[in-house]
Amino acid sequence: MKPEVGRVLEVCATSLMLDVAPHVAPPYRQSSVFASAMLLTCIREELDRIASRRVEENRALCAMFADAAPGIEDASLRERLARAGTEDDEDLRISVLEARNAALRELLIELQAYVEEQDSAEARRVEAAIWRELAASTARRKLGLNAF
Repeated sequence: MKPEVGRVLEVCATSLMLDVAPHVAPPYRQSSVFASAMLLTCIREELDRIASRRVEENRALCAMFADAAPGIEDASLRERLARAGTEDDEDLRISVLEARNAALRELLIELQAYVEEQDSAEARRVEAAIWRELAASTARRKLGLNAF
């Protein structure tokens, strides 16, 4: 038998909520058990989508960098944006995707700081694209908690 990780998390969360928590005292400890069950449910949801979400986010950042690069006057930043804009996620291990996402976000911060100091229509266009991506990224990370 091969246990499916999402199902195991779901069974553990349900057991904590229905079998364990009602028999725990005092109320503070009971609340802690419920909170642990909720965290397991969140982990189950995140586990199912984490690689897909990271790849989608990394691609969105790379596309934005490729689009922004030609209008950046700072040669070093322009070159790093152009290079990042051509890279792809070949290794789908979560740790690798997370590390790449962190590096892309560092470059995004640098790009945002740069365009905020510029006084041009192009800078405002890139700045607006950054804010749209930040909003989209927040929406991607939203937990549904459909089980509750």
